[in-house]
Amino acid sequence: MSGPVGVGLIGSQFVSTIHARSLSHCADARMLAVASPTPGNADRLAREFTIGDSYLDYRQIIDRDDIDMVVIGIPNHLHCQVTCEAAAAGKHIVLEKPMCLTLDEADQMIAACNKHGVKLMYAEELCFTPKYVRMKQLLDEGALGQPTLLKQLEKHDGPHSAHFWDVDRSGGGVAMDMGCHAIQFFRWMLNNAPIKSVYAQMDLQVHTDKTQGDDNALIILEFEGGVTALAEESWSKLGGMDDRAEIYGSKGVAHADLLRGNAIHTYSLPGYGYAVEKAGSTQGWSFTIYEEEWNYGFHQEMAHFVDCVKNDKVPLVTGHDGRAVLEVLFAAYESAASGRKVLLPFTPSKGDKPIDPWLRARKGNA
Repeated sequence: MSGPVGVGLIGSQFVSTIHARSLSHCADARMLAVASPTPGNADRLAREFTIGDSYLDYRQIIDRDDIDMVVIGIPNHLHCQVTCEAAAAGKHIVLEKPMCLTLDEADQMIAACNKHGVKLMYAEELCFTPKYVRMKQLLDEGALGQPTLLKQLEKHDGPHSAHFWDVDRSGGGVAMDMGCHAIQFFRWMLNNAPIKSVYAQMDLQVHTDKTQGDDNALIILEFEGGVTALAEESWSKLGGMDDRAEIYGSKGVAHADLLRGNAIHTYSLPGYGYAVEKAGSTQGWSFTIYEEEWNYGFHQEMAHFVDCVKNDKVPLVTGHDGRAVLEVLFAAYESAASGRKVLLPFTPSKGDKPIDPWLRARKGNA
């Protein structure tokens, strides 16, 4: 492709704003249109980022010949339909995590993109986070020896959008929303080594008035070769986002604090406008982040996906990775429901969303 990549945004809220801001830093991308079914939302985003056209119907984006790639940032239960329609229209696709609600949907999405010769790129920004990229370089070059234990945690006080609280639309709670980050982080760090088993503990402890889903989760993965990985996820942590990783090896250890390690330690009596995602209050001591999306890896992620479309490269993270993560999530909810380790490969019950066995177990124990 000789010119810039024409991009359409499907979605207009929190994550689509991050997508737009990241794409605005990419010289090879041109944002041409944005769509949202909620009146005024697409118009607002278009004004903020000088995007030419805004629509209520995403089909007006995928019908355009000048749009090469769509970036999907919409509720999870809509991912499959929109992805398959965009693929049929010949658009390359960047899909926000998690992939979808069932493995059957994931297979349909992968098949549709293969059939129509388009790329399905799975937007897991931790694979592009500069600090974590450097961490992986240390592991790959042998600085830490053979890995033995990996940890990754992400914690805050709950999601931005209402649909995440609704398990019928989201497919799960915090394990689905944030555990997907850790699972792909571990797979990437270990060069997609096969996962042998999954064990999980989950509970709904704080947000009982908002959701049926889990708001705290621990997920333990056992990889072939003996490496263990622990994901800690929470929607009940106050004081702003916490995102950290640890790698333990036979010859070394590496710890990375994604946000507080890159922040300005600030004390303010009156408070100020913004510290970090989900900070709540900025009075007293706080960690003031800068270049937040860059530190998360969103700029690098979008630049990579645009480069893959423009120069026909293989994406670092694809729909196959998204499906692998989803299978682990199914196994994690099954483990939390049964209280036992679940072996992979795992086939969930037909028609189940990831959270369904856990909800059935909670209802039976009530």
